[in-house]
Amino acid sequence: MLAQRTLKSLTRAVGVGLHSGERVELTLRPAAPDSGIVFRRLDLPEPVDIAADALAVTDTRLASTLSRGGAKVRTVEHLMSACAGLGLDNLHIDITAEEVPILDGSASSFVYLLQSAGIEIQKAPKRFLRVLKPVEVSEGEGSQLKWARLLPHHGFTLGFEIDFQHPAVDSTGQRVEFDLGSGRYSRDIARARTFAFSKDVEQMRANGLALGGGLDNAIVMDDTKVLNADGLRYAEEFAKHKILDAIGDLYCVGKPMLAAYTAFRSGHALNNRLLRALLADQSAYDIVTFEDEKKAPAGFAQLARAW
Repeated sequence: MLAQRTLKSLTRAVGVGLHSGERVELTLRPAAPDSGIVFRRLDLPEPVDIAADALAVTDTRLASTLSRGGAKVRTVEHLMSACAGLGLDNLHIDITAEEVPILDGSASSFVYLLQSAGIEIQKAPKRFLRVLKPVEVSEGEGSQLKWARLLPHHGFTLGFEIDFQHPAVDSTGQRVEFDLGSGRYSRDIARARTFAFSKDVEQMRANGLALGGGLDNAIVMDDTKVLNADGLRYAEEFAKHKILDAIGDLYCVGKPMLAAYTAFRSGHALNNRLLRALLADQSAYDIVTFEDEKKAPAGFAQLARAW
């Protein structure tokens, strides 16, 4: 049986929110089978549990935000991406502020935290959301066109193309394809950092955003070049970060997905629209398990490799 996974022990992290600049503590704890990934806001007068759910995503401006009632957890995509990359099904995440800490701007610190706690195999079948027919969403026309689609596939692959028309971005790989079953998430995707243009950072800070951002947790560019002294971590780091984000955004559906995802200039908003379009058509998907691991997609039965 291809089984669900959680942590063997708890692990903790302290950091600041990318947009809020507030100090925040995370405690990542094991969870029972079929619990899913659930955030708990401990800083509220009464703690509130907020489950990762595509229909609970209420804000997609610059990040993905999950909400329940008036309680929110912002910027969940990097942590969700790490959970998907390691095949974690069940996790309790205690958080002491509204925003998940940005740490180094990628998912690599979360991968390290989760792997250091250890992965435990649980006595329950892993449930996959299997896409049965094409689903696509788009917006804009011509040079403003953006789109994202899901196609049936026995596995989970992602293809993403960016188009920023900036010298520093144009000199790198504009398109990336990645197979989550390859076991190379930690090495090939997780270290890709979020990125921003210096002029946009100034504007965001004037509007009370990006207060915790800087060269230690993002790639920052002026009009012509990357400002980070150590340069890029990957030749295609910009496109790879969009893959990283997409993995996290799509994992908000609450289950690992069997599908081929492709996108052009998509972002958090379009990714969530894609999930909502999928869920709105009950003939477009089903939920499957694999009693025989040999029938599961290649690579999904193995634990994710370390670096």
